[in-house]
Amino acid sequence: MEVTNTIGRRKTSVARIYMKPGNGNITVNKKELAVYFPFDLHQIVVRQPLTLINQDGSYDIQINVDGGGIKGQAEAIRMAISRALCEINEENRPPLKKEGFLTRDSRMVERKKAGRKKARRKFQFSKR
Repeated sequence: MEVTNTIGRRKTSVARIYMKPGNGNITVNKKELAVYFPFDLHQIVVRQPLTLINQDGSYDIQINVDGGGIKGQAEAIRMAISRALCEINEENRPPLKKEGFLTRDSRMVERKKAGRKKARRKFQFSKR
């Protein structure tokens, strides 16, 4: 029983996963998946790579996720699981790559600039 360790990132979220053959238990920060992600859409996002290659329920996954919001964390976990599945079996790579699960989404929040209200929003101009 070899444990596969990978990392996934999205926005400011970082997910570290430990995947081993098992019966489909997924724990996120020592909580069940349904408890950590109560919204069904996020649970679906986390399970997408496993359902895509028909491996749902065949791996036990322990996840440590930090930073960002709920959606960013779910997508970081999806990327980490996809990388682990590629590490386990190279034949899993083409379908996961086609769906875009292996591509790091580099979009981040733009930083606030000096002399402005937000990143691009300027203060209201008053002629008089």
